[in-house]
This record gives sequence, C-alpha cells and structure tokens, in this order.
Amino acid sequence: MRTTILSIATLAVTTVALTQLAPANADGIGVRDPRDLDHGVDLRSVVVDHRADDVVVTTTHRDLRRSFRSGSAGSVFIDTDPTDRGPEYVFVGGYFVGTDYQLLTTDGFSNKLWGEPVEGSYRMRVDYDREHVRMRMSREALGHPEQVRVAVRVAGTRPDGSTTGLDWLGDPRSFTDWVAQ
Repeated sequence: MRTTILSIATLAVTTVALTQLAPANADGIGVRDPRDLDHGVDLRSVVVDHRADDVVVTTTHRDLRRSFRSGSAGSVFIDTDPTDRGPEYVFVGGYFVGTDYQLLTTDGFSNKLWGEPVEGSYRMRVDYDREHVRMRMSREALGHPEQVRVAVRVAGTRPDGSTTGLDWLGDPRSFTDWVAQ
C-alpha cells in the first residue's frame, strides 16, 4: 500500500514538473529583458502569443509616458519564413498619446528596407497604467504562418532632448525562439 501511495505521489510531482516546461514550438513564449535603458521606454519583457486567428505581441516597459516629449516608439520585426533569413514584416508605432502605428512589409531591419503597408486587420494599444504595448495582427495579414518569431527594438528621446536611447530585446537583431500556431 505504501509503495502505491509513494508511486502515485511521485507520478503527481513528475506530472506537475513536466507541465511547467513549455516546448520551444509552443503557442506562446515570454522573454525577459534587463533594465538597461534609463528611459521610460526601457523594454522589460516580450510575450508572443500565436493564436488560431491572431498573433499578439505584448511588450512591457518601465515608466511609459503619455507625452510626445518622450519620443517613445518601437519596432517589432516578425519573421514568418524559416527558409528566408530575416523578417518579412515590421510593426512600427509611437508609444505616446496622439501617435500612429502601421504594419509594413520589410526585407530586413533597416527602415530603408521597409516596404508597403500590409492590408488586413491589425491594432496597437498602449496601457500606461500597466506599462504594456499590445500589438495584434491577424494571421491572414501575415500570410497564415505556421510559426513566427520576433525581434524587438524600442527607442525614446532622453529628457535633455539631445540624444535618443535605444534598447533591443537581447542582442541587436536577434529573434526569439519560433512560436507555432
């Protein structure tokens, strides 16, 4: 009897431990970023959620500001094709009140390589209380990818107005792991 109880307890602990491990090709992934920019746009984490109908990317920051003086903005580069090096799309937008956003095609990271606006459903919302920026793109607008990965770059104007701070998720131009639908 004691062996059976011990075996059941061991199985339960093992099951709980294994359910905490997500595979690399999960339907969502979260990545943390260190506090490395002395600006409100400082990137703290990124969550990529590849849903049945949408891809949702949520970034968390430290001390986001509503004022245009912050110059806060970001670019989320979306890679949808494992056989083609680099991103196929970029979601760009300002993170202050009164700015705009757009999903564009791209053939790389430089804004000189950004192409035409994508037709389809996409939206960006900034929550200053929770310090989140949430970008939702329909899978249809992204060409119904089987998997996606992202690289994130944010920037903002320093309080003295003379310089701009820049922060990448991880190393510059590096992507998260692939996230399957």
